[in-house]
Amino acid sequence: MSFFNNLKHLDFWQNFLKVAVPFFVIVTIFSLALNSWRDIFAGDFSKVAETNFTDGKWQVFFGYKIVFSTLYGLYITNKNIKK
Repeated sequence: MSFFNNLKHLDFWQNFLKVAVPFFVIVTIFSLALNSWRDIFAGDFSKVAETNFTDGKWQVFFGYKIVFSTLYGLYITNKNIKK
């Protein structure tokens, strides 16, 4: 089946969510750890929020992760779908 035919099936979207959501969470946690690991381990969560989320930074922070997780989820799900 082609990719566009797979998109029409409910099983595809269920499997997509099983892949994309955990991947998004892992990438987000890993990214926060890399960007603000000193502040996280110091317990200064206001500094973490200021560095990553204030003044519209949250849009960029989550935007790339949502796009990347969606593309990864679509690719892996399409690759592993039973034909």
